[in-house]
Amino acid sequence: MTGAAGGLGRAAVAKLRERGMRVFAADRALADIPCGAPVGVMSLDVTDEAAIAVCIERVLGEWGRLDHVVHLAGCAGAGPLTSVTREEWQRVIDTNLTSAFLLAKAAYEALKATRGSLVLTASTNGLNGGSALSGPAYAVAKAGLINLTRYLAKEWAPDGIRVNCLAPGPIDTPMVTGRFSSEVLTALQASVPLGRIGDPKDVAHAIDYLTSPAASFVTGTVMNLSGGMLLD
Repeated sequence: MTGAAGGLGRAAVAKLRERGMRVFAADRALADIPCGAPVGVMSLDVTDEAAIAVCIERVLGEWGRLDHVVHLAGCAGAGPLTSVTREEWQRVIDTNLTSAFLLAKAAYEALKATRGSLVLTASTNGLNGGSALSGPAYAVAKAGLINLTRYLAKEWAPDGIRVNCLAPGPIDTPMVTGRFSSEVLTALQASVPLGRIGDPKDVAHAIDYLTSPAASFVTGTVMNLSGGMLLD
């Protein structure tokens, strides 16, 4: 699991551990130290292709198999377009979208061996065009993740690998509640028909389902976790 030290990651690790799963937690904020079963830990820059290869090798070396990859790592930007530098555009695209390409490519053979699954993380921004709150590069990257999910679901289906995608709305994590003003947060909450900002556990439950036998016939799905903010 990438982004394992973030708000979504911590909730997801805890939920998967409840099911008895071993979780290899990777994040730039984690120290590269041996942790042992049932949790492994590695510091990882998801834009570094060589480091991703090392991460996959460590999982296979320590545990002998890789059943699921959950890619939560990402970053937001800010708009409007005219204020975004090329460097900022590239940083957001690389962190959110290119990282998924690199991770999927590195994990393919291991997932093929177990007929496992890949879960990517998009956003409602990738479905509704986004806004200046997170910027144009973020909206474009998340839309790209949605089509990468659909593409890989078709390409990898003969290998028995399922590929699905999460599309959360506003969730109570530092990326949302730690970044916006109280006025913006109030407006965001008012825009959600269910009347609240999402909890990281809402996303963790979805990850738990998509990596479980109950989802064995689910692939190519974009799971809308927006409290009705986006209707599809």
